[in-house]
Amino acid sequence: MAQAEGIGTRGMQHCETTALGVLLRHQGLDLSEPMLFGLGSGLSFVYWDSKNMGFPFLGGRVKPFELTRNLAAALGLDLVVEETGSPRRAWENVRAPIDAGRPVGLQLDSYYLAYFGAKVHFGGHVVAMYGYDDHDAYLVDTEQQGGAVSTSLASLAEARAARGPMTAKHRSFTLTVPRKPPSPRDRIVPAVTACADAFLDPPIANLGHRGIEKAGKLVRTWLRRTDNPRRDLPQAALLMEKAGTGGALFRNLYRDFLAECAELLDSDHLRTGHTLYAEAATLWTEAAALIKEAGEAGGEQCLQQAGTVLLDLSRIEREAMRALSRLEA
Repeated sequence: MAQAEGIGTRGMQHCETTALGVLLRHQGLDLSEPMLFGLGSGLSFVYWDSKNMGFPFLGGRVKPFELTRNLAAALGLDLVVEETGSPRRAWENVRAPIDAGRPVGLQLDSYYLAYFGAKVHFGGHVVAMYGYDDHDAYLVDTEQQGGAVSTSLASLAEARAARGPMTAKHRSFTLTVPRKPPSPRDRIVPAVTACADAFLDPPIANLGHRGIEKAGKLVRTWLRRTDNPRRDLPQAALLMEKAGTGGALFRNLYRDFLAECAELLDSDHLRTGHTLYAEAATLWTEAAALIKEAGEAGGEQCLQQAGTVLLDLSRIEREAMRALSRLEA
């Protein structure tokens, strides 16, 4: 078996931050998951629906891999990304660093991974790979998926070659920490304000606080949007709470990031943002519970309540991000 040595195989809540944590801890940079998520300006919101989708999707973070690029820029990391249409070349891009003792990040479709519980296509899944033998690849995935896991080389190849929404062409990546990286404390303000500015001024109405407001109006119609509400509404609620979001559609993670920041920087704006995101996190969990109940009981009233909660969330998060946008170095 070939494998990188000294790998910490603990899984975290979210797939991309789990992989980033493995790659950075291997080089001696150990940051909490909320700090990885926050310094990567990971928080966002999207209401995504189209004719070819079975049911609307609520997303709470920036698009796949943007968090990694943001984090690398924030901390001055050397991010090397490989993409190719050739499965043979794709394998070489992974094998070479592992043979040299380094773990590698992979973006792939989780549907094909042998250990994955939910058989749903998701082309934006990210794992860290640290070893292989003649039959299997050894990966680190989220705590929910088992942390240190393995899958056959054949299934890994399928997952990496998949095409569809959010997929990338056999994407693999490595991160190198500079000898004198900037202090995470020094990167808090630009990471927070960049996230806040994008949230407050989205280019389309489906994103940011405008997207949450739109969701608050459209969620009330969801019983008419599906022919199987007992399946689709609880599934939507599950994705908000349990599908690698850390709970509350990533708001728990951002709340905890802001709490860490407030211990490092003395700022009323940070404290205001933290207080409001603590409130928002509770309300997102409440909204998910109402959506689940609406599907299970067929209750239009529950969706009306969920819509009201989402409209409140649009206001609360807009207020939080306005405070955070005023942070100064």
